[in-house]
Amino acid sequence: MTQDPIELLTPSEMASVDAAAIAGGVSGETLMEAAGAAVADAASRRFREARRVLVLAGPGNNGGDGFVAARLLAESGHDVTVALLGEKAALKGDAGAMAARWVGPTIDVRDARPSGADLVIDALFGAGLSRPLEGRAAAAVEAANRSGKPILAVDIPSGVDGATGRPIGEVFIRAAATVTFVRLKPGHVLLPGRSFCGSVDLADIGAPSEAVAEPGAKTFLNRPALWRDAIPEPSIEGHKYSRGHVAVWSGPALAGGASRLAATAALRAGAGAVTLLGPRPALEAHAAHVTAVMLRETDGRGGWSSFLGGRRVGTWVFGPGAGTDARPRAALDEAFLAGGKAVLDADVSFADRPEELAAALEDGSIEAVLTPHEGEFARLMGERADGAASKLERARAAAALIGATIVLKGPDTVVAAPDGRASIADNAPAYLATAGAGDVLAGLVAGLLAQGAPAFEAASAAVWLHGEAAKAVGRGLIADDLPGAIPAALRLID
Repeated sequence: MTQDPIELLTPSEMASVDAAAIAGGVSGETLMEAAGAAVADAASRRFREARRVLVLAGPGNNGGDGFVAARLLAESGHDVTVALLGEKAALKGDAGAMAARWVGPTIDVRDARPSGADLVIDALFGAGLSRPLEGRAAAAVEAANRSGKPILAVDIPSGVDGATGRPIGEVFIRAAATVTFVRLKPGHVLLPGRSFCGSVDLADIGAPSEAVAEPGAKTFLNRPALWRDAIPEPSIEGHKYSRGHVAVWSGPALAGGASRLAATAALRAGAGAVTLLGPRPALEAHAAHVTAVMLRETDGRGGWSSFLGGRRVGTWVFGPGAGTDARPRAALDEAFLAGGKAVLDADVSFADRPEELAAALEDGSIEAVLTPHEGEFARLMGERADGAASKLERARAAAALIGATIVLKGPDTVVAAPDGRASIADNAPAYLATAGAGDVLAGLVAGLLAQGAPAFEAASAAVWLHGEAAKAVGRGLIADDLPGAIPAALRLID
């Protein structure tokens, strides 16, 4: 498996990297020349039939990258025109130096005709844009989108926020491909930005590793390199209880499938033993479906806590199909008293009361992972769910408030730890959006926790493995297929 750079740098962190690189002796012109060369290479490689190239160049460093790409493409035989936002004489610094090296045609961006090109290169604005596009820039972007011609974006499509992936206004580039530099930005991975970027090339432009480390990034692309070393390897001298015992609270008889999926996934993830606990009617239904998963009758009034305390159970799952009557809430209260490692699915009976959940966790006896989808997250956080914030920001805020690792699910699942670390996943196929898939994910997290993985690493690993298991199944997937595909996903990290 190839090693991807996993740090995701916000635009402000990327600015720090650039400054540190220059302070370390790498000139801004050197960085810009390398960036423009990467754009020209992507244009030639991805759009081999494109001979007429229109470069939309902005007034800053993104435009400077565009001028470099224009010069190199022209030297390789392309018919290139630069359409500049502003005056060439007004360009300063490195961008001005690169513009001076361009001797081909330069027109005002108002005169650009994207429909006459084979390829449009969007070098208007980079990931650090903070205001909506307007005037000539907006008109140029709208014309490029309308033209139907492929657009190659430099850094990130103009009009898209590099930190959040959200459009900054009503007008933004919809690119077929994007070239970015040094490290991906959160906006390349979070939706909807990922959709606007098209295929993304990450180019090494010579920034020293010391400069990349300068900002102390706390956001990461979810890849095995982030968590592989924290996932325990089974020991030849181990036994089932040394690999961890997971308890899963069962829903009622007609809603037990969710807890059964979670229990089976916990076993597949490597837990040595898994027990489903619940009322007899539910267990009778489970007994018709499971063999390796153990069953234990309890009504949630004392039996749950005695089991957790007496059977070497260190990890428990609560939420999948749990139901809403008094018994599951009583069982949850008992589990909080027992402590241990917990995976809490859905809003776990704390809708609109995140502070109450935080209070239940604050003594540190429970290491908790919450796995809500967006609707459950909104119910849990209530008025504290800031709709104006990005998915990354909302997950981080919830993790800090509650004191738990938050897995905010979706095609761009964010895992956020209370200490500020976060991972963003991009490997979930579209067909993973199916009933029960989240219950499998809860079980995966629990199975890894039970073996000793820390909460953030266990949750991030589970999310990645969940996506890879879905890929192994392919189209037509239902949640029942996922546990059986987990071994194939685990082999990818060996």
